[in-house]
Amino acid sequence: MDYRDLAADILKRARGAGADAADLLVAEGTEFSVTVRQGEVETLKEAGSKGLGIRVFVGKRTASSYTSDFSRPALQRLIEETVGMARATGEDEAAGLPDEMNPPEDVDLALYDPSPAALPTEERIERARKGEAVALETPGITNSQGASWGSGEGSVLLANTRGFMGGYRTSSVSLSVVPQAERDGQMERDYWYTTGRGLSDLETPEQVGRTAAERTLRRLGAKQVATCQAPVVFDPDTAAELMGALFSALSGYAVFRNATFLKDRVGQAVASPLLTLVDDGRMVRGLGARPFDGEGLPTRRNVPVERGVLGFYVCDSYAARKIGGTPAGSARRGLSGGPGVGSGNLFFEPGETPPEEIVGGVESGLYVTDLIGFGVNVVTGDYSQGAVGHWIEKGTLTHPVHEVTIAGNLNEMLKDVDAVGNDLVFRGSSASPTLRIRRMTISGS
Repeated sequence: MDYRDLAADILKRARGAGADAADLLVAEGTEFSVTVRQGEVETLKEAGSKGLGIRVFVGKRTASSYTSDFSRPALQRLIEETVGMARATGEDEAAGLPDEMNPPEDVDLALYDPSPAALPTEERIERARKGEAVALETPGITNSQGASWGSGEGSVLLANTRGFMGGYRTSSVSLSVVPQAERDGQMERDYWYTTGRGLSDLETPEQVGRTAAERTLRRLGAKQVATCQAPVVFDPDTAAELMGALFSALSGYAVFRNATFLKDRVGQAVASPLLTLVDDGRMVRGLGARPFDGEGLPTRRNVPVERGVLGFYVCDSYAARKIGGTPAGSARRGLSGGPGVGSGNLFFEPGETPPEEIVGGVESGLYVTDLIGFGVNVVTGDYSQGAVGHWIEKGTLTHPVHEVTIAGNLNEMLKDVDAVGNDLVFRGSSASPTLRIRRMTISGS
């Protein structure tokens, strides 16, 4: 359904109710999910949703509300109540719509693919069954925690009183398998998944099931290692978690709240020269791509850290006003509340070294395949997380490792990256190649 006329009418009525400026977001979508366990359907859900969020400004005062009731009386109440709330709030000099607005660009990012929705329900279930069956057929796999298929599509319309009105349509699809194995009383599980905009982006169910089984089996026989300091190699998935912590520390909101170890570091080397951080909001078919951000500003390819040097903090309009920065087309918002800073398609640029060479260059150290807990403090940079992986001895993975903690400080860890892999592969909206950190504390037995 086209909500443009509705959006224009609401903005007009918001002005009539006393708002000096306003913007709104309309989102509509459908979602399908099924979980299969031991070949039987365990859960199946199909749902649709729609909602509208409005943000109003009365001078430098602001408030926001949202609703799923699109009837005219309900929307009129929403407008009047939101304007009333704005009048009751305190002034904020940084509040307001973006200073400069342009019409939405005509850019095709291939965000919508009709193939997931066209796939019959029984075929969606069958793909989940196939993935799980392949995992269960693998020698050593004893059980399954299920396989899940999910898909959805939606549309977004953003409009404001400065004349911006733009929309786009999206789709997504995913398959995951979680097998389980047991040996000598030790039970382990792991997973694998594939995701994209359409069916052509996915690995086959057989590939997903096989990889999930392999990852699970390689965890059997895990043991602790003695506490030491040694090189740590992060596989692509765990390296992406480390990268996410860095991006959080680059937010303009973290800067003006004095909540980042990277405050006042623009122009300085904050990481190894091997590291370049890219946030690309316009990657074709990217799961984090969109033509414009949550304020209506055009998205773009941002490089906040280039060859280890911090170039700028990532801001939306509000954060930019607070710290004297520039909006980066990185505003993200939901139906409730105002925008905040978020990533599009976030990645470390790949290096030239194959991951096996990175591991092969370690005399004695840890290869990390899973991280546990939330032990990252972006205010101080302190880092401490539970880790699962494999011990490296003379460049070879010798045995699985569990119940260890890796610790350091992001200030030193980022600068101590001494190898970056050539294995960058996107399986979501963020990705990283393999990374090796020269030395970290590994706490074990």
